[in-house]
Amino acid sequence: MIKELDTVVLSCDLPEHELKRGDIGAVVHCYKVGEAFEVEFITGQGETVAVATLNIEHVRLMQDKEILHVRKLQAA
Repeated sequence: MIKELDTVVLSCDLPEHELKRGDIGAVVHCYKVGEAFEVEFITGQGETVAVATLNIEHVRLMQDKEILHVRKLQAA
């Protein structure tokens, strides 16, 4: 079960937020007992890229033995 402050992985692209499947975010709020979440995505420097309200099918918990990956944001 996903809860506040959990690290989650995006399950699909969100082009409206410049986010891609596999991007990592932090749950900052849970709605309706884990059905939807407010998730913040940040750069490696701590700058907020997006805060998005996402349904359970859009995110998953990080799993053991997963490795993080870095990518550059596209220029606006």
